[in-house]
Amino acid sequence: MFANVHIIMLSEVIDDMSATNINVRVDSALKQEAEALFNDLGLNMSSAITMFLRCAVNHDGIPFEIKRPPYNAQTRAALNEYEEMKRNPDKYKRYDSFDEMMGEVFDDA
Repeated sequence: MFANVHIIMLSEVIDDMSATNINVRVDSALKQEAEALFNDLGLNMSSAITMFLRCAVNHDGIPFEIKRPPYNAQTRAALNEYEEMKRNPDKYKRYDSFDEMMGEVFDDA
């Protein structure tokens, strides 16, 4: 489920105020969680997003680090095993076909 977030951005101009609408499509649960958080902080969605945009402009980029989530231990072990297999392919059994490999799997089961 997605929810539309409608935000009116106020731009400070010396002689007048101008407003711009931004429509953002987000997951409904994320919207509800964000609204609850911002409410606790005394903000509404528009104010929070305006703060983010101002920070981004002042920072000249995204105002926080963006990176992939760290891999869990099982995934790291699998990736290390894969790298080891690439470095030393002769240490690992190879199959001529998928059926041959599956035959061994079922024989061992």
